[in-house]
Amino acid sequence: MIQPIVLGIETSCDETAIGIVRGRTLLANVIASSVEEHARFGGVVPEIASRAHLEAMLPSIQRAVTEAKISLKDIDAIAVTAGPGLVGALLVGVASASGLAQGLGRPLYGVNHLAAHVSVDYLTHDKPTDPTIALLVSGGHSSLLQVDDITGSITKLGATMDDAAGEAFDKIARLLALGFPGGPAIDREAQGGSPAAIDFPRGLTASQDWQTRPYEFSFSGLKTAVARYLENTPKFVRADVAASFQEAIVDVLLLKALAACKSTGINSLVIAGGVAANSRLRAVAADRCEKAGVELRIPAAGLCTDNGAMVAALGSLMLSSGRPATHGAFDADSSLKVEQVAL
Repeated sequence: MIQPIVLGIETSCDETAIGIVRGRTLLANVIASSVEEHARFGGVVPEIASRAHLEAMLPSIQRAVTEAKISLKDIDAIAVTAGPGLVGALLVGVASASGLAQGLGRPLYGVNHLAAHVSVDYLTHDKPTDPTIALLVSGGHSSLLQVDDITGSITKLGATMDDAAGEAFDKIARLLALGFPGGPAIDREAQGGSPAAIDFPRGLTASQDWQTRPYEFSFSGLKTAVARYLENTPKFVRADVAASFQEAIVDVLLLKALAACKSTGINSLVIAGGVAANSRLRAVAADRCEKAGVELRIPAAGLCTDNGAMVAALGSLMLSSGRPATHGAFDADSSLKVEQVAL
């Protein structure tokens, strides 16, 4: 059976990412990041991100096609992130994908960024996981999802009520003078610290929370607790703070995820999104899932952060499942809900 070749374009934030897949085989994964341009501001500046996408788009597509050893005429379909994300950045990707699809006469799929993060698992595992519980953790999102069909049936069980996990990492890294982005910086710093050194709070894990908000997350209180600790402890050990803060986030994420597996009877957990690259989260998840009898699947670290491969993977699944392409011109949706897998 001939498998379709799908090109995916991802521009939801600060990476211009192009991925090409043949079925479940990754042919190319090109990422042009503008993170260094944003680092001096301590966060992503939307206008800078949009301009960077414009400059990087064509060179990135050309590089991906070369890396995949194909020509544009070999592509069977185009997929692009239609939302959620920064609207200006998304529009660059949507306009580029629309033009490319029209020029090639190929179908175009406007897909959900969050669903794409989960679908990238299909590039590293042959066995389908549907249904599965998905823990999606990134700079802008911390969600628990029940995925019955990645191409069309996703139910949000819970999400963050304030800061996302990745956002909390960025903010605490700034307080610790570790730079931006904060996730990798804290992960590195924590290697030399003790996760049990400081007992930071675990948000929404009190008994009443499990009754009323079992799958919701809250990290603002943790962020405040770390800030107060730093103010009241002039001789703090930075590595211990990083490790203990990281442990508090990891603990809560996995407590809620495994509780969702138990209550739904779904013994499969996919962890996706940029924070899924965190070494402590991966290690603790492997240990706890083994003890709970839950199959754990986490993409390779390079496929956890925003990338075009995940968009191409979801587009490939949409195409092979017979899902209809996105018809006509469409706008990016910066607040696209995860339940809407595609436009």
